[in-house]
Amino acid sequence: MAVLKVIEVLANSEESWEDATKKAVAQASKSVKNIRSVYIQEQSASVKDGEIDDYRVNVKITFEVK
Repeated sequence: MAVLKVIEVLANSEESWEDATKKAVAQASKSVKNIRSVYIQEQSASVKDGEIDDYRVNVKITFEVK
């Protein structure tokens, strides 16, 4: 039986929600090992001058505790 833990990470990107998610996983992997999955809990964006300025994600990252 594996023991799994979930952390919540907020990230943003000027390009896309996908890029913001990739940044969240990359940052988390610097201090957390054995990442198993990522769940995109929430997506949002800020708008400036009628265009999307910043993509934001709130993700849950699941990893195995050894």
